[in-house]
Amino acid sequence: MFCQFNKDAIINLQNYDKPFLNYGYSLGFNQYDFQFEYKNDIGQDILVNTTFGFNVGLIGEMRVNKFLDVRFEPNLLYTQRTLGFPGFDNENDALREIRSTYINFPLILKISTLRFGNWKPFISGGVYTAINLGSKEDSLEDNSSGTFRMRKSVNGYELGFGIEFYTEYFKFTPTIRGVFALTNEIIPDEDPNSPWTGNIEAMRTRGVFISFIFE
Repeated sequence: MFCQFNKDAIINLQNYDKPFLNYGYSLGFNQYDFQFEYKNDIGQDILVNTTFGFNVGLIGEMRVNKFLDVRFEPNLLYTQRTLGFPGFDNENDALREIRSTYINFPLILKISTLRFGNWKPFISGGVYTAINLGSKEDSLEDNSSGTFRMRKSVNGYELGFGIEFYTEYFKFTPTIRGVFALTNEIIPDEDPNSPWTGNIEAMRTRGVFISFIFE
């Protein structure tokens, strides 16, 4: 049983959280979006069609005390977004498919409550830096040739919460986390009046991912 609420419940893994270092891995899925800032309010926003992606990662946890842990969680995630630009009759010009593979390096502070039997809730927050392998930052082509370019290096912060469940053999943790990029990720087209990027002041990733951690 993951959790037992009666007073005679068997307490699993009683000493699991006492070592200074713990390790694990995570599996999950994500949904990433973009937040746009425009130079001029012309009443025609760029549409973003999102899909579900997946993520896998490793966990390294350093215990500070019974309430605080610092985690390093390098992970690999894949996501896909389709941008719809207004004012085009041709679908090839109106749509840009953005496929991104990120190598993500978050440093997270986890704040936990006291353990209740075989479960323990927590909140978390931290900063991350990521490498977007699908950015096309170095491409000599731009949207006039059908290529949408983004920054390869992205920085931001994450906020989340979860519950740790202590089973007989391992700790299982479902967690939900929001991702908020601080980096302006767009690379403008060569034409300053480009119908794709000319009115974009900034474009930043926003997303949510659900992970299942095994330790």
